[in-house]
Amino acid sequence: MKKIQNYIHGKLQCFSNNEQSVFDPSTGEEISKVILSNLDDFNAAIKSSINSQKEWPNITPLKRSRIISKYKTLIESNIEELANLVCKEHGKTLDDAKGSITRGLEVIEFACGIPHLLKGEFSQNVGTSIDSWSVRQPLGVCAGITPFNFPAMVPMWMYPLSIACGNSFILKPSEKDPSCSIKLAELFSEAGLPDGVFNVINGDKNIVDLILNSRDISAISFVGSTPVAKYIYEKSASNFKRVQALGGAKNHLIVMPDANIEQAVDGIIGAAYGSAGERCMAVSVAVAVGSIADELVEKINIKAQTLKVAPWTDPESDMGPVISKEQKDKIEDYISKGIEEGAKLIADGRNYKIQGYENGYFVGPSLFDNVTKEMSIYKEEIFGPVLSVVRTKDYDEAISLVNEHAYGNGTSVYTSDGEVARHFTSNAKIGMVGVNVPIPVPMAFHSFGGWKQSLFGDHSMHGMEGIHFYTKLKTVTSRWPKSIQAGPEFIMPTN
Repeated sequence: MKKIQNYIHGKLQCFSNNEQSVFDPSTGEEISKVILSNLDDFNAAIKSSINSQKEWPNITPLKRSRIISKYKTLIESNIEELANLVCKEHGKTLDDAKGSITRGLEVIEFACGIPHLLKGEFSQNVGTSIDSWSVRQPLGVCAGITPFNFPAMVPMWMYPLSIACGNSFILKPSEKDPSCSIKLAELFSEAGLPDGVFNVINGDKNIVDLILNSRDISAISFVGSTPVAKYIYEKSASNFKRVQALGGAKNHLIVMPDANIEQAVDGIIGAAYGSAGERCMAVSVAVAVGSIADELVEKINIKAQTLKVAPWTDPESDMGPVISKEQKDKIEDYISKGIEEGAKLIADGRNYKIQGYENGYFVGPSLFDNVTKEMSIYKEEIFGPVLSVVRTKDYDEAISLVNEHAYGNGTSVYTSDGEVARHFTSNAKIGMVGVNVPIPVPMAFHSFGGWKQSLFGDHSMHGMEGIHFYTKLKTVTSRWPKSIQAGPEFIMPTN
């Protein structure tokens, strides 16, 4: 049985004897063991990260950029292997896995521009013969705690920028699918990254708490559920750490009566059921406005029935299993609760079986109609292939649903009316907004982050928000007088 260790100071190692099983979600079979690290493992990672900080910040941004550029090339040449590692442990389709790695690569491409991105500002003669300028300097040791649903992309949204800024970085990936993170670390070493700048430590909540309580770690990046994001935020703040903690979502997609309904249905199908709904940007609520509701529900249902649910090894698979038996049971419980609360179940994905994969964690595409905002399936994040359709009489009622929900990660509107689109983009109280785009995930040179209970902390991820998060600002005011001035000044300096 394969044992997945930590990657500390450029090599695989571990002290702990505690292990946890890693499963193939398509078959339900145990495929490896992952180390659940202990205090000795954690201390080794901390020591390595601190030691690397003696030299890495002094490496010029241009030299850092060249290592990151080589790293990008290595990832591109190893994308097939990386995608296979993701698929085996997560279950998503091969194309989806490759797509997620590509979205991570975009951040690495952005990080290659770090010599430009770290440029400060300069003002000459802010006072008589006085100049002032700003610089952005690294924080020290940073850490990332990442979720199971994107074992490549989400870590790549964190550590490349942090390292480019001159920090060392400790990654704690999900123990459900840790192999890809180890391979990413090995490739970074191959690219020339000095040992200890990037360490990967596996583990459970014990390691998370050690990270949160460590005085040697300056900043925490997190992506996961809202209850855990709140915990990360509160603990980090109480320990004087900078923190960005991205939480859950309940993303609404509004379909106006004038929308191109075929485009809207295709967008909803891909966004609701892609990756078995295990995306923080998945559409889980379709808001049907006015007369379009009946046709929209019918077309979604018809298209959902054509989706092929199969293991990732099937090249025709549209969606694979969910991550675990516990997640499968949770999703199916939500479907049962939706029925109990009065929603109309149009498509039932419970008890989905595939010949030869009867023990896999498959849930078929599920669809509810006549969902109301009082129902659990509307209020809570299900994180599975379950779509709720809410009917509203007009646009005002639809945008009110979006703005009144506790989550504020992403939202979209499908319409042919520019006035509606403009109003929606200006007035939706959501961090990421799409117009005729179902999953409005920003490119790497913009920033990713929600509002309300979808983000705790002041900074979103990647883009310039990421640069600012992983650096601290220093402003210098300088004068070089020819002779010593007459004496002390007791007033606030002015021009």
